[in-house]
Formats: sequence, C-alpha cells, structure tokens
Amino acid sequence: MKRSLASTALALVLGFSALPLAAKSSSAATWDYLQPDREQVIASLNVVELLKRHHYNKPPLNDERSVQIYDNYLKLLDPARLYFTSADITEFAQWRTRFDDLLKSGNLEPGFAIYRRYLTRLQERLDYALAELDKGVGTIDFSIDESLQIDREDAPWAKDRAELDELWRKRVKDEVLRLKIAGKETADIQELLTKRYRNQLKRLQQTRGEDVFQTYINAFATTYDPHTTYLSLDNAENFDINMSLSLEGIGAVLQSDNEHVKVVRLVPAGPAEKSKQIAPADKIIGVAQGNGELVDVIGWRLDEVVKLIRGPKGSTVRLEVIPASNPPGDQTSKVVTIVREAVKLEEQAAKKKVLQLSHQGRDYKLGVIELPAFYLDFKAYRAGDPDYKSTTRDVKRLLDELQAEKVDGVVIDLRNNGGGSLQEATELTSLFIEQGPTVLVRNADGRVDVLADENKGVYYAGPLAVLVNRLSASASEIFAGAMQDYHRALILGGQTFGKGTVQTIQPLNHGELKLTLAKFYRVSGQSTQHQGVIPDILYPDVMDTSDIGESALPAALPWDSIRPAIRPELDPIRPFLDQLKARHAQRTAEDPDFVYTRERLALTKKLMAETTVSLNEQTRRTRQAEIEAKQLALENNRRQAKGEEPLKELEREDEDSLPLTEDKSSPEDDAYLAESGRILLDYLGLNPSLALH
Repeated sequence: MKRSLASTALALVLGFSALPLAAKSSSAATWDYLQPDREQVIASLNVVELLKRHHYNKPPLNDERSVQIYDNYLKLLDPARLYFTSADITEFAQWRTRFDDLLKSGNLEPGFAIYRRYLTRLQERLDYALAELDKGVGTIDFSIDESLQIDREDAPWAKDRAELDELWRKRVKDEVLRLKIAGKETADIQELLTKRYRNQLKRLQQTRGEDVFQTYINAFATTYDPHTTYLSLDNAENFDINMSLSLEGIGAVLQSDNEHVKVVRLVPAGPAEKSKQIAPADKIIGVAQGNGELVDVIGWRLDEVVKLIRGPKGSTVRLEVIPASNPPGDQTSKVVTIVREAVKLEEQAAKKKVLQLSHQGRDYKLGVIELPAFYLDFKAYRAGDPDYKSTTRDVKRLLDELQAEKVDGVVIDLRNNGGGSLQEATELTSLFIEQGPTVLVRNADGRVDVLADENKGVYYAGPLAVLVNRLSASASEIFAGAMQDYHRALILGGQTFGKGTVQTIQPLNHGELKLTLAKFYRVSGQSTQHQGVIPDILYPDVMDTSDIGESALPAALPWDSIRPAIRPELDPIRPFLDQLKARHAQRTAEDPDFVYTRERLALTKKLMAETTVSLNEQTRRTRQAEIEAKQLALENNRRQAKGEEPLKELEREDEDSLPLTEDKSSPEDDAYLAESGRILLDYLGLNPSLALH
C-alpha cells in the first residue's frame, strides 16, 4: 500500500461562522469541556479536500450526503436506539441537511453538541441501571410474562425518559437472567453487573475531545465507503487498528458489534488460529493479563479492547469468549489462554497433503496445496537474497513433489486466506496460465493499469480445482478470479469476501486519513468488489455469513465491470457443469457432514430471525432447552450416519484443557476437501481431453 498521495499542500481557511445551538439539558454542562480545537478544524478541512480530490468515486459533498452523515452519526452513537429520545432527534434535525456546509467551513460544533448530548443520555442510562441493581438482583421477579425487543435498529425513538426507563429496566433484567441461566450465582451477578456499569461510567468521565472528533469525522468519511476512515493520533501508529490485531497480539481481525467486540476472521498461523479455541463471530467479553483478574469489556470501544489484548511478544493474555456456536441468549462463556506472538512467515507457508479417494471403482491420488496467505519476504527479496521465501516459490516446489508422487490432479485450498501480496497473486497465477494479464487496477482518474504474466509457458498444466469460502479475500479473490476467467480451474466452495478496493494512507496535520483510491478488476472486466468470486459449484456455508464480507458493510462500493483484458475463449468446463452439479447434489444429499451443515445453518438463521426474548425464566429455560435439543439431534444424526457414538449432551469445551496446536485429522476427513476431489475426478472422467494416470 502507498503511504502518501502525490498532492499539493492544501490552502485552508480557518474562519467559520458560529452556529446557534438549541438549549441544552441541565446535565449537559458536565461535558462543556469537550470543544473542537484548531488542529481538529484544520484536519477536518484537509479531510474534506482530500476526499473531494482523491477518493475513487469523488462523490459530491451536498445536502444528500449531509443526510447520510447525520444518519451515520446517530447510528454510530446509538445503533440500538437506547439513549436518545424523540425530543433529542427533533432538536438534532436542524442540522440534518447542513453538515455539508458546516464541514466545508470547518464548523465542528454541531458534531460536538450531538456527542455531548449522547454522553449526557448515556450517563443517565448507566445511573438508572446501577439504581436498578442497587435494589438487589435477588428481588427481580422472573415469573412475570414480559419480553424484550432485542433487534432495535429500526425501533422508534423513545418518547421520553419514562419510556427509556422501562426499556432499561427490561435490559437489566435480561442481563441478569442471561447470567443466571449461564450458571452464575446471584451475588456474583450483582457484583459483575455493578462493576461493569461503574467501569463504563468511569471511562465516560475520561472522554476526550479527540474521541468526539474521531467519531464525528468517521461518520462523515465512512459515507464514502467503509474502508475510508480517519485514524486519530493514538491510532495512526497502528495502521487499520480498528480492524486488525496482527502485530504481537492474538492474530485476529476484530470489529465492534454494538456493545461487544466480535471476531471477524483469524490471521493464518496466528496465536488465536493455532489455539483452535476461537472462531469467527465469537464475542470477546473479558480480557486478563497473564493470571490477573479478568476485565469485563462489554460496552468498551474497540480501540480500548485492542490496547488490552495487545502486549509484548511472549506474554500471556486470557480472553473470556462467548462462542458463536451458542444458541441466541446463551451467555455461557469459556476462557482461552493465548501467548502473544508475531506471526512467523514460515508458519504461513504453503503446505501439501495427498488426498486418496476411491471413485467409480478406482483409487486416485490428488495433491492438496493449503495456502493460508499470499506471503513474500520483502526484506530478503529487496536484498537480492537468492533464497528469499515466497508463495509462488513454495507452491512450485510442492507441485514438483506432488507430480513426482504421480497425483491425478491438484486442489488449491484458499479457505480463510485473507490475502496478502498482490505481486504473489500475479506470480502464482503465472504458474497455471500460458501468458497474459492477471488483474486490472482502475484508478480514480479512470486509468487502468494491467498486471500481467510476461513469461511464456505453463508450469503446471494438469487438472486443477480451487477451494474458497467467505473468508477468502483480496489476493485470494484475484487468483481465484483469474483461474475462473482463464477456465483454468474449477472454483468450488462459498462466495468469497468481496473486497475489491485499494486504500492509501494520507498523513494529516492531526492523525491520518485512510481512503479508497482504486478498484481491482478481474481479467474478464468484472470487479471483485462486493460480489467477490462466485464458485462454479457452491457448498453450504459453515456459518451464517450475512454479517461477514464486503456486502455486509454499509456504504460498500458497488460491483461493476470495465472492458475485459482478454478475449473470451471456449470454456472447457461449461459443457459438463450441469452434470458435475447433479452428481455433487446427489452425493451430498445424504452426506452426513453436508446434511449437518445445511441443517445447522438453517437452524441458526431461524434463531437469528427472532427479534424478541422472553423475560420469564421458565419460558426462557424451556426455549433454550428446545434449542439445545435440536442442536444435539443434529449432531447425533451426523454421528450415527458416520458410525460414531451419539452424545448424551452437547459438549462444552474445557477451558482448562491444553489448546490443540495442530490438526491431526487426515484430508479425507475434511468433507469439503474430499468432495472437491470427487468433483475434480468427475470432471476428469467426463472430459475426454484430460488424461488420467
């Protein structure tokens, strides 16, 4: 990524007209110290100018965008509509179509005024929750039939304080009930929740003007696209700190999810991935240093949680996690111990396996190359070290070894590969095609740069399949897209992530701006943005992917296409695709793992569609027992179909057990990998032009 733009210094006008404010509530004076300063004003004007000149889309800053900024800001501050009243919203509406003019003139006061009101309302809610807890958790009546709306994104704003009080009474009751059902004692629940709310109040009092500025400017910047963000002075030293923890942390990509911090994906070969105890969509609710006391982090900002999780290489961090596999409402957590370390290049290296399958009465061997990331040892490469390590070099060596073993074909496994070196995506593509373009990069001015394989000849011309999933992103999508566009491989698995944009970092007088300035396109002219790569044959998702991927992010740039870089050639796969799909469907209709995955995902989606929960303890326990019974039945159906012993109850991970450091299962036990091999063998049998050993 580039670190700066070739742009001239901006001439900035510091003067702006004052904007009259509506009367504040009596308690708002507490936050009067939060005022925009001169450096922030200059930075905001810089951001306005940089987005105007250099953002990929260059959309206008007008009244329409002002409405988007307004809606975005309210959603950032109060996504579940738990703090503001309808009277607050009516008062804020005076600025709804004026943020464009305010930002152009450097007037940040309305953004600060809304934030000050937010802090006032948040303090009121925390005070109310503590007052409810002071009555005693043991006095709450859980026999009453009442419910709580948990999906409040589109709920109406509360009419007044009394309506908010009632909502928060139910929220506190729900928190107590969740912990009670999870097995916590009454006294422990009282202590935990009281400490949680008091800590949130304490951190509230530590709010700085920079916190306000960062939130407000990001409400503006992210209306352009989700990857265009302002990084404050604290966060600027850690590029993309709001999304990644890859440096001497746990090796996980995190994001905010209302009051929780959620795992989006795991960095290949990172500490979290190697622990085998953390998975995407898990929620981190507590952090402890070494053997110290767990700190409850519910309600904390993402960057605050990041600071707790990061630490010196070799030190230990303990995380309290609510697994994504829990039924909705099940707060049962586990504690995971992880030793912080930087991800080592050699641990991300490509690995090979041999998949042995019996297919239509014959035995076959297929090579599998597992590729966790697109890596390149830039330091050794630039120093001219002839033994520098790279994805392409390692894959070439593994292909040689597999061909020496006389495999009948090769599967490239890109599941969970979040990308990496663009150069390596191009180099790897060159191993499998004769010659030609590999990826197109369209800049904001419309210029298209073509990256290409300049060397003639194919290194491996044998049968090939590429296995992807929703967490295959960036460079993975470029490689998989090229393999599909050149009709060089069968693409199998799940729709990929869909991030097809390029960002740059522009230093400001105060912090930094990360902005989108280019887009990737496949050689067919199709963007990888938003849509990603659609496999030739789709597998069921192993998790609900509705909240994962580019399409799940607000204001994501759209999919589009440009002029293709290659002429369409006869597709050797298409004539057989219907037969391949039919055979795949027939095989997996009764396959225990595929059946389990489909049914488990259907149950998860059904449960996630529930928008209310009962606050009656017996009703809640009965519902949870029903859900666990369904999950147990699904698991036992899978086990019995595979000849395994059924379980009497769902297994809970033992938090004291040692983490698994490696997966000892054979490749044949991986249902998706084995099915990919069978599809490739089907294709070899159907296409007479492909010879089998």
